[in-house]
Amino acid sequence: MNQSIRDKYAVVIGLEVHAQLLTESKIFASDSTQYGTAPNTNVGVITLAHPGTLPKLNKRAVEFAVKMGLACRSEITRVQIFDRKNYFYPDLPKGYQITQNRTPVCRGGCVILTTKDGRERIIGLSRIHLEEDAGKSIHLTGEADTLIDFNRAGIPLIEIVTLPDMKSSEEAYLFLTEIRKLVRYLDICDGNMEEGSLRCDANISMMLYGANELGKKVEVKNMNSIRNVQRAIEHEIDRQTEELEKGNAIVSETRTFDANTGLTHVMRAKEELNDYRYFPDPDLSPLVISDQWLNEIKSVMPLLPQELRRKYVEEYHLSDYDARVLTDSKDIAHYFEDVCRYTDNYKAASNWIMGPVKSCLNEQAVAKEGFPVTAKRLAELISLVDEGNVNFSIASQRLFPELINHPEKSALQIAQQLNLLQDSNASSLQPIVDQIVREFPLKVEEYKNGKKGIMGMFMGEVMKRSKGKADPRIATQLLTQKMEEV
Repeated sequence: MNQSIRDKYAVVIGLEVHAQLLTESKIFASDSTQYGTAPNTNVGVITLAHPGTLPKLNKRAVEFAVKMGLACRSEITRVQIFDRKNYFYPDLPKGYQITQNRTPVCRGGCVILTTKDGRERIIGLSRIHLEEDAGKSIHLTGEADTLIDFNRAGIPLIEIVTLPDMKSSEEAYLFLTEIRKLVRYLDICDGNMEEGSLRCDANISMMLYGANELGKKVEVKNMNSIRNVQRAIEHEIDRQTEELEKGNAIVSETRTFDANTGLTHVMRAKEELNDYRYFPDPDLSPLVISDQWLNEIKSVMPLLPQELRRKYVEEYHLSDYDARVLTDSKDIAHYFEDVCRYTDNYKAASNWIMGPVKSCLNEQAVAKEGFPVTAKRLAELISLVDEGNVNFSIASQRLFPELINHPEKSALQIAQQLNLLQDSNASSLQPIVDQIVREFPLKVEEYKNGKKGIMGMFMGEVMKRSKGKADPRIATQLLTQKMEEV
């Protein structure tokens, strides 16, 4: 699409993010929430809506929802009721969904994003509310019938509803990335979009720049990755812009996204609020969050990415880039924190974790829990380098791989066994330096004539002949002194 046409319109984006909470049982029943079990095995009489059964609220689900609200600076609603949201789906056994309409557990709040150009964007939240998940409809290729799996029905969800504050697909991508990071830091959701534990619906509308009235909202569903959310929004921006340029009205509807084609397709007309016929659920008592309970939840809140970034920059004197990379993953941030308990060389710890450690994790496709090198062992390796016993090149290329294979040994033990300890003895290095200077008289002359960069060639020879064991600092001193004498 011609950029000048696209630039005529402003895009307005709001997201509705559903996060399955990591409780062991469902929100209103004791059925298991375990993922991957055989279809229709995590079900009981409450999940299946047998007559005469009554729901009972899962306290842990409420605590997880409050944690998310605190992380997003939301106001916690102290007295809440649950509502019935009435619409028919084959995967809702009751024929309605229990949710929170008038009294969401969290009101307002925001999520702070940092764009690629370093700008901060504050995305406002409308609400975070608790509700139950529906089951799953399965459509097999070539089959006319729909299969229903009720294992997912009743799993606790929080729905995070933003204000229409996002102005690009990039901001939507960054927002979802930040939400996934937050739920993982809080240990309330695994954030796995491929398994459906984190899902997103995007509301997109277009309006001419300078217009006062928002355009018609189109909702897009069925996106199983953060990247696909971005793709779907990009397609909708182009599609709606083309329709408006043709003089056509945008229809408020719900559409589905096809990841294979990158296109959206109509599912149904958009429901209006009165279609749901909300009313208070008569089977659930009002929920009251006392001061004591709220303070207990606040007391177990972990440090979140933004707080850790500030700590790393202000206390550990790391760059903003380092702080952001280290806090991208909760596991990496916790590992870095553990390493810093055993060393005060925070920059070296950062370099090791962002370099060799992350490379190893990526190459071997293992989670941090399966990484064999403990924080203490890595700190010992950092100390060996700091004390001049080995250089970084030897430590990263020879010692570190051995440490992974033999995590029960210390870095010093491995260095001694492999004869890798650095030679800082000037008397043993002097003959090597003397020989190199004799063998390359023309290079020595170039050095003396001002070509100081040639020192790298001499150092390379020293390291090769000492099998990498020469202390670079001592070797450089000896080379400089020798060449000045010639």
